[in-house]
Parts: sequence; C-alpha cells; structure tokens
Amino acid sequence: MALFLLLIALVAVSLALGMWRASPWQWAVGLGVVTLAWQCGFFHGHAHWPHIGFFGFLTWLALAALGSLSIAEVRRRAVVQPAFRMVRGILPKVSDTEQQALDAGTVGFDAEIFSGTPDWTKLRAIPPIVLTPEERAFLDGPTDELCRMIDHWQIRHSERRMPKEIWDFVKAHGFLGMLISKEHGGLGFSAQAQSLILGKIASRSPDVVTIVMVPNSLGPGELIEKYGTDEQKHHYLPRLAKGLEVPCFSLTGPTSGSDAATMRDIGYVTKGEHDGREVVGIRLSWDKRYITLGPEATLVGLAFRLFDPDKILGDKEDIGITVALIPANHPGVNIGRRHLPSGAAFPNGPNWGTDVFIPIDWVIGGEKMVGQGWRMLMECLAAGRAISLPSSATAGAKAMLRVSTAYGRIRRQFGLPVARMEGVEEPLARLVETAYVNEAARAVTASMVSRGERPSVISALMKYQTTERLRSAVNDAFDIHGGRAICDGPSNYLQAAYQLVPVGITVEGANILTRTLITFAQGALRSHPYLYKEVQAVQDPDSKRGLEAFDDAFCGHIAFSISNVAGAFFHNLTLGLFAEAPERVQGLEPIYRQLSRASRNFALVADFTVATLGGGLKVKQKLTGRLADALSEIYLVSCVLKRFEDDGRPEADRAIVAFAAANGLNRFEVAMRGTIENFPNPAARILLRVLVFPFGRHYYPASDELGSKIVRLAITPGEVRDRLTRDIYVSDDPDDATGLLEVTLAKVVAAEEAEKKLERAIRSGIVRRYHGIDWIAAAADAGTITESEALLLKEAEALTARVIAVDHFAPEELMPNYRKVAPNLGHNSRGVVAGADQS
Repeated sequence: MALFLLLIALVAVSLALGMWRASPWQWAVGLGVVTLAWQCGFFHGHAHWPHIGFFGFLTWLALAALGSLSIAEVRRRAVVQPAFRMVRGILPKVSDTEQQALDAGTVGFDAEIFSGTPDWTKLRAIPPIVLTPEERAFLDGPTDELCRMIDHWQIRHSERRMPKEIWDFVKAHGFLGMLISKEHGGLGFSAQAQSLILGKIASRSPDVVTIVMVPNSLGPGELIEKYGTDEQKHHYLPRLAKGLEVPCFSLTGPTSGSDAATMRDIGYVTKGEHDGREVVGIRLSWDKRYITLGPEATLVGLAFRLFDPDKILGDKEDIGITVALIPANHPGVNIGRRHLPSGAAFPNGPNWGTDVFIPIDWVIGGEKMVGQGWRMLMECLAAGRAISLPSSATAGAKAMLRVSTAYGRIRRQFGLPVARMEGVEEPLARLVETAYVNEAARAVTASMVSRGERPSVISALMKYQTTERLRSAVNDAFDIHGGRAICDGPSNYLQAAYQLVPVGITVEGANILTRTLITFAQGALRSHPYLYKEVQAVQDPDSKRGLEAFDDAFCGHIAFSISNVAGAFFHNLTLGLFAEAPERVQGLEPIYRQLSRASRNFALVADFTVATLGGGLKVKQKLTGRLADALSEIYLVSCVLKRFEDDGRPEADRAIVAFAAANGLNRFEVAMRGTIENFPNPAARILLRVLVFPFGRHYYPASDELGSKIVRLAITPGEVRDRLTRDIYVSDDPDDATGLLEVTLAKVVAAEEAEKKLERAIRSGIVRRYHGIDWIAAAADAGTITESEALLLKEAEALTARVIAVDHFAPEELMPNYRKVAPNLGHNSRGVVAGADQS
C-alpha cells in the first residue's frame, strides 16, 4: 500500500511540475518533498525521523544534481554544450531555397496548435467576414452579371476557349486587377473580397474563374506591386489592372515541377545591345510548360536560375533564382500552342526561348532583386495559396450541396424524394459538412490574409484539404444524381466541376507533395515554439552567440517536451474534462476542451517525431502526411466553432457544428493512431500509445441520427440552406439548368401535400400511373385531390420532367469543331507532332 501511495504521489507531482514547465530547482524541491515524506514514513501511516540509507543518499544526490542545472554555467557545461556540438555535427545545412521558404510566411494560429495549449482568444480575435460597401456592390453587381453571361457548354465544349465577350467583360470591369492598389489603377480589394468574388465565379464556371484567378494570385501583378521598381509599377500595373496586358507566370518546367532546386532554366549576366545601346543584361534559355494564360499572354513572368561568371554584378557567381518580366513579342520568346488540361477551356500552354537577351532592368525590382526570386515567390505563395484555390474549392462544394439538395428533394423513387432515403442521406450529410467546414476555414484564413498575415503552413493545409474535400463532394453529387450526372450536355451542371477537380488537386503544389512534404515538415520548423530557434542557433557562424541562443531554446524545448508528456497523459486520463475552453461560448465548451486535448496530443507526437527522426523526417512521408492531416483537423474544427460564433450562433446550425466536430475529431484520431502504430522507434511507439490512448480510442464518427437531422435542414428551402450556400451564384431563371432546379424545388415543396394524396391513391389502386394515362386528372375526378391541387401537381410534374431530362445529340453534333492538325497524332510541349518525321 505504501509503495502504491508513493507511486501516486510521484505521478501527481510529476504531472503538475511537468504541465507547469517547472525549472530544475522546482523539480528538485517537488520530488525532494515526496522523497522526504517517504523517508519519514508518511506513506506507511506512522511518522518518524527520516531514515536515509544508501539508496536514500543516492536519491538526494541525484536531486541535488538536478537542482544544480538551474545554475547556468553548470547546465551549459554538463548538458547544453554536448547537445550543441552533437546537433551541430548531425544537422544537415538548410538550403537557400528551404531557408527562403521558411522565412517567407508568417506564423499564426498554427503555432498555437503546435504549442499544445492553444490560446482561443487569438482565434476568436480574427475578424469575421467584413466587406466594404464597394466590395459588396462588386460581388452583387458585376460578379453576378459575369455569372449570368456564362454559357458553360459553349465554353467547355462548343468552342473550348474563352469567348471574347467574357474576356472583354472581365477586363472592362477590373476583374484582372483586384489585388492591384487603387493608386496604380486597380480595385485594391481585400483578400476576403477577392476570395468571395473568385468563389462566386467558380460556382458558375471553373474555366472562367481561372482566367480571373491567375492574374490575382501568384503572378506579375502581385510581384510588381510588392517588389517592382517605381518605373515597373507605373508602367505595368495600370495596364495589368485594365487588362491591356494579360500576364502569365512561367515557373514549372519538364524537370522542375515540385523540386524547384532542379530548375534548368538559366540566365547569364552579360552585356548586349538593347534599344540601340549597350547595356548590362541577361542571356536566357528556358523551357516551361503548364503555364496558365500562356497562350493568351502579352507579358511573361519568368523564373530562372541566374549566374554571373564574369562577376559583372559582384563577387558571387551563382546568384540564385531570379524573376523577370518579358513582353511576349520580344525577339526569341516562343509562345507554344495549348495544352488541354482535363479538357478545360482556359488557356494553358508551354513557352520557351534560347539565348534570349533582356536588359537587367526587366528583373522584377531591378538589379537589387537578382537572386531574390524564390523568396519573392514563397512570400506571395504563402498568401495567394490561402485565397485562390480554397475559395474556388469552397464555392464548388457549396454549389454541389445546393444542386444536390434540390435534385434530391425533386427526384422521387419508391414513392418518396430520394433525399429522404438513408442511402442518399449519407452523401448528402457529407456534402453539408464539407460546405460548412470549407466555408468556415476559408473565411478565417482570408481574414488572416486581409489583416496582413502570410500563413504559409495554414495556406498549405487549406490548399490540399479544401481541394480534396471538393473532390469527394463532386463524387457524392454524382452519386446522388446518378445517370443525370454522367450524361453530358448543356443541361449538365456537374460535368465542368468533375473535369476540373484534378486541376485544383495538381496546381500550386500537388496535394501529395503539399500534404507529405510541406504542411507538417515546414510547420514543425516554422510553427514549433523552439525547434527553428535551435536550428538557427546551431547554424550561427558565431559559436558563442549560437551557444547562448541554443541554451535558451534547448532548455525551453526540454520543458516544453516534458509539459506535453504530462499534459497529454493527464488530459487523456481525465478525458479532457479539465482542458482549456474559453468562457461564454454557450454550450460549445466540450468541443473546445476536446480540441485543447487534441492539440496536446498533437504537440506531443509531433515533438517525438521530430526528436526521433531528425533529418530523416523528409523521407518518412507517410508519417508526415498523417501528422499534416491531424494538424488540419484541429484547425478546421476550430474554424467551425469560430464560424458558428461569427454567424451569431444560429440555433439551427448547432447540429451541423456537432456533426462536423465529431467527424473532424474522429479523423484526427485516425491520423494520430496511424502515426503512432507506424512509428519507427518501438520504444517511442509503446510510450506514445500509453500516453495518447491509455483507454483506447477517444472519438467516434457522428451518428446516423445527427446526419439525418442536418440533411433535413439542408433539403428544406430557407435560411439554413441559404446560409450553407451563401455567396455562390444562384439563378432563378427556369431557362438556366441550375435556375430550373430552384424554381422546381419551390414548386415541388408547395405540391408536397397534394403529392402525398396522389401517392396514397395510386397505392390503393384508385389511380393508375402509366404512360398514356392522365393520372393527375383521374385523381381529381375521383375526388382524391382538388382542382387547384391538380393544377399545382401538373406544374410540378412538368418542371420535374425538365429537371431529370438528359441531353442527346446527333452524331455530327459531337464531332470536334476545331481543325485537327494531323489525324490521330498528339503534339509534344513544343507543338511538334508526336510520332511524325521531324527531320
């Protein structure tokens, strides 16, 4: 019994000291009190003078040594210096591109998650969705007008190119210059406004949003605005804002996709003639592909590696990645023909050049910015990746929900709307969750960017999570629509999204790369409270200064690690009942506490992973991918809670919040369990299993009953359905495929009671429903329904027939209407016929 009490006392004191990040002398005092109590017999039930003995003496000696570590000089000689030398010897040097990527973004709420003790006031302090009157007018005016103009079948099938009237409209109304400041002729909209505008267009046409998105994302406009010379700003920005210049940005090449360090596009500093005079310039050779807007571009942004073999600019020969602006009609620039990504209509194609001379003034930012290209790109990408694709993926998910709930309520089988069948409820519930969660995270992340943050880690997880969830949403929408979805034609409102989903998955960092190499690996360094400081310290060329910095970071890291062990174990033993939750959140405290508990567990496992794998982290991509998923789920569920508060805590949405939180926490646990069970270090695996899962699994998916409840909310026209799909394009034109859905849904809901009467008459044999029989008139004649109900049912039936109809074509209508260069032959990236004689 005495030993059991001693064990309990040691565990309790250790948990308390660990969670409060006690210093070495505090640990010595705390454990010393327990030791003294044991030696005085308190755990045996009878006190006496302390009996020390040999082992007792060793215990006090160990506690004295522990306490002495509070003395800086002792600690440095005994612990810190050996650790400093060891880490310095084994840590691989961070490359220039890696360093620039790490330095590019800012750290925000991701650091709170990595800390294991998130400060919820920081999340709640992020502004809700706020637009200026000008931004709201643009979203509701020109953006709606553009959406009404779009004929997706004409764009993606009949012409397979962007119509001139669309190009003219977006140029005339400033869509291409949303991020360019008013000072330079642009709209100067906030990131939140840009996100919503792009989303509304995306909900109508993935092709059209692409031509608006690219100039407002990573491209010449943003690069010039932030880094350009005054001359470049004054010349190019007004032209870009008005659409007088169409930009593209050329980064990807055949050998340098995800790995920019392998870029073979090069430039050499030299002298040459430009505009009739000799100038310092760059002689370029490059080969790029997959360049969106490239075939239509008048201005080419080009990334390349710059060398200065003659030391014209200074002492350095390998200057580094540089970005320049080159007019598309400049001698030697070759703009290739079009790629056809997933059958898309937006322009995308290769460009190349050999020994093309440009003046050094064409480098963005001029001579002083040579070699700064990767930093420039990473800084812009950290913000841009948080806006462009998450906005379109979120709007796509909301559009899938809007049309699927309407179709599911309209389409009847087995005598009831298919949306009320449990088998269809399941994908509909997933659609509700995806639309709500994506929008919650989109709004929070866009607000971060609007207030000046560049959340590199959050933008990475947002890109891969929202586009992957859109992929699932599109698949669910297809399953719900069945044959209606797979038959393409002018009335098919799903095929465009289905075709373009793989593009979003692939661009701006393919999801496989973003998930397994960027999100956690970069987050572990950038967002961890101590790790990056330790790396910077050991790589400091001044050893003395580095040792001092390492001492602070290393000791903090040790206390942090012990705190995570103690905190995670305590919260898992107590099921999170004592975890942190903000005040006055009206019933959401249990979810906040579980998120705090999850954050503790994540911080613990993340810290163990970094400590045990070290430089091998990059090759353990299955583990880092799962940890990226775990990080994502904590962030996304946190955003769900914030959205609920920002929306004014509508009571009807509580079920959606509960559904999303339960599933998010379950996915978090799946990711954590997968990480622990596949941990390469057996001892760490066993320890983590005990600390994180002392009683087995914590979380379970949301119940079927809760899923049914949120589907009933979503298929009912009203404020919940509208809130779930807010800020997408919604048509009420019955001659438009999606507008017809809205009109028919309203009519079907109005006719629902009459429909039930008719169904009962059919089942009882009073009325027969076959082709050639007017069963509605027969029901009216039999007195089953009134004349007014019969009229309403006929209107609903006629509209429903149009909704469920599919397109059909004469064979000649399906022949491509563009001229084939050569039958049955493709072309390579340079436009040369593949398989043809090239001699």
